[in-house]
Amino acid sequence: MDQYDVAIIGSGPGGYVAAIRCAQLGMKTAIIEKYSTLGGTCLNVGCIPSKAMLDSSHHYEDAIKHFDEHGIEIPGEIKVNLAKMIARKQGVVDQTTKGIEFLMDKNKITVYEGIGSFKDSTHVNIKKNDGKTEEIEAKNIIIATGSKPSTLPFIKLDKERIITSTEALELKEIPKHMIVIGGGVIGLELGQVYKRLGADVTVVEFMDRIIPGMDAALSKELTKVMKKQKVKFALSHKVKSVERKGDQVIVKADDKKGQEVVFEGDYCLVAVGRKPYTDGLNADAAGVKLDDRGKVIVDNHLKTNVDNIYAIGDVIKGAMLAHKAEEEGTLVAEQLAGQKPHIDYNLIPGVVYTWPEVAAVGKTEEELKEAGVEYKVGQFPMRALGRSRASMDTDGFVKILADKKTDEVLGVHMIGARCADLIAEAVTAMEFRASAEDISRMSHAHPTYAEAVKEAALAATDDRALHI
Repeated sequence: MDQYDVAIIGSGPGGYVAAIRCAQLGMKTAIIEKYSTLGGTCLNVGCIPSKAMLDSSHHYEDAIKHFDEHGIEIPGEIKVNLAKMIARKQGVVDQTTKGIEFLMDKNKITVYEGIGSFKDSTHVNIKKNDGKTEEIEAKNIIIATGSKPSTLPFIKLDKERIITSTEALELKEIPKHMIVIGGGVIGLELGQVYKRLGADVTVVEFMDRIIPGMDAALSKELTKVMKKQKVKFALSHKVKSVERKGDQVIVKADDKKGQEVVFEGDYCLVAVGRKPYTDGLNADAAGVKLDDRGKVIVDNHLKTNVDNIYAIGDVIKGAMLAHKAEEEGTLVAEQLAGQKPHIDYNLIPGVVYTWPEVAAVGKTEEELKEAGVEYKVGQFPMRALGRSRASMDTDGFVKILADKKTDEVLGVHMIGARCADLIAEAVTAMEFRASAEDISRMSHAHPTYAEAVKEAALAATDDRALHI
């Protein structure tokens, strides 16, 4: 029987990063993955392929809507080749997953293909695709099995017309009318992809606003922008049935007055979140406890109730984000090596990759009000930037929340071009406990989108914004 210092079940961003860091720190490491490719949901059917589709559809939308204004004339009709677009997406996925294989080889990590399940707290059975089972032993085990799409109990997913994000990345045709159940990150991103390609898109959301976990100002602005893009929204609607009749899907919901509303389309994307994936793990055999939502229970060091077993990523509490899982994988590896790493969960940024992009870190205005914290607000519109006007990306703003007495930055919320990248400046500033004045006194290159961060900091510092 092969023996290891660490065995990791699951090869998503949390699992493979944990494996690399363990190997770097001198541990004999194994990783177990049930699929034939590494990278988990994120690399195979999540973050990477959805961004590839977002970028491709964005290019198409620019070509049909904006090229002429830029003085670019294309003779003939511009058409979408969906099959080619999806093939390019798959090429990006293949290249990325092969990169993970290379990193496993480089770091001398043993990869097992099969379903990993606990025999006991130090032994893992690996059931392979050919039906054979192999057993390995490990001093420490990290559960990194991730999550899968959630649904509603009355919805039967046929994966043809009533689909999840996985199937939405492999459609053979552009929908005529895609009904999206859920106004969160996944629904909005994929809804925007197919809206750009020519589908009618209706987002049906139970809450009274989209991206409900983010600052309300971001939700309001993104709703306004996406309405301009002709996406329809049905907010405060409780879906009660989804039925397929031939090539049609009928969604029935009650609005906030309790009146029934019927939506008809040819595809329904169910994007109501994700749930932890522990199927086949056999956690009971190791004595590992799960909560009533199926999440693995861990302490502040990400250790389960069993001393040598840890869990990270989507399968435990907290935001289901690839970069959170990566930080947690690194933390566990370094703890096993005797180091004392730390994660500040308040400084894990969240991003929505629509266009304009939405990004945030720290406390929302609603959270500060609820906590009774006295704060001040500095906000700056993207339309006031020369760079935004040059690129015709004038929607959005940057908002900085700072402590009223100390001026320490407590939260940064932004919507606009390249905000997914801009948010890193806010994370860095907050990691070093920067004040709004600190950011306002740093030189920002001109002309850039990042100037909006400086201007918002100036606005929070005695209302000193220069360009509004």
